[in-house]
Amino acid sequence: MGKKSAAEIRESLLKQLKDRGANVAHFENLIDDYCYYEQQEKKMQADVKRRGLIYKTTSAQGYEIEKENPSVKAAYMYNKQKLAILKELELTTKTAVNTDNDEL
Repeated sequence: MGKKSAAEIRESLLKQLKDRGANVAHFENLIDDYCYYEQQEKKMQADVKRRGLIYKTTSAQGYEIEKENPSVKAAYMYNKQKLAILKELELTTKTAVNTDNDEL
């Protein structure tokens, strides 16, 4: 099973809402927010993969220093927001309906 595209994830989440009779504008907007955070998290992960957890840069005084990659913290925060949205929508493994043709 490969990674799902943002469009596939969005459609799956919308179907979960529809199946629960909760497909209202406010919740649909939360799903759009979820998809935004998903995209941002992927960008942060790509940056960490490219630059690493720690990267070298030049300080204001002109010295080479190592700094923690801020994308690590940002990826964590985006993931945390995604989980909060799923919690708000009450979409969990207990409530999810398999919308794929794959067996669980």
